[in-house]
Amino acid sequence: MPTILVVDDDPGIIRLVCSYLEQAGFRVLSANDGNTARRMIRQEHPDLVILDLMLPDADGFDIARSLRADDATAHLPIVMLTARVDDTDRIVGLELGADDYITKPFNPREVVARVRAVLRRAAGGVTPQRLVNGGLVLDLDAHQAWLGGKELSLTPTEFALLALLMRYPGHAFTRADLLEQGLGYAATGLERTIDSHIKNLRKKLETDPTAPVIETVYGVGYRLRNV
Repeated sequence: MPTILVVDDDPGIIRLVCSYLEQAGFRVLSANDGNTARRMIRQEHPDLVILDLMLPDADGFDIARSLRADDATAHLPIVMLTARVDDTDRIVGLELGADDYITKPFNPREVVARVRAVLRRAAGGVTPQRLVNGGLVLDLDAHQAWLGGKELSLTPTEFALLALLMRYPGHAFTRADLLEQGLGYAATGLERTIDSHIKNLRKKLETDPTAPVIETVYGVGYRLRNV
């Protein structure tokens, strides 16, 4: 489970961003000033930092610069989150090595999507050839799936959704996440079609209704049970 450190001096923004990231399955830490952020980075070794540029005791640019200058944190993904909308600030942030730059106000679901994208890029951008979760196996090259050694007959849509769920076992995806990230569609009122695809997938995957492979996360969406 990737750990995300959210650094912002606004308690409301911290609560909002942390809530959405936790719902998405991340372990989330927070800091409201630069000194606390530096200490937590040293102690907790997060997988990604969401960094506000305007902190009470430090400039976010300076923190990013020091992280990039330290061998121990030089490759730590940084997403800058700020009210500054000047293109110059955006360019400076990216030139300092920020992986992404999000301006306030923002859609918290977009923040989650950006975090996932940055983490994928940080992993090298290489998609594993085979995904395995217990007895469930997906071969991405051959576009084949097996459960307990028995080959499954999946539609392309079912295969794409299952591949996304298997890449992040235990992570709760909203219907819009599954639609956009799994199928590449913009969320334009089609989210409920995901329910039909998940229903069909469950029929093919689940032999014990008391231990579903794809779990419903009420009020959020779906996640794959990590076996």
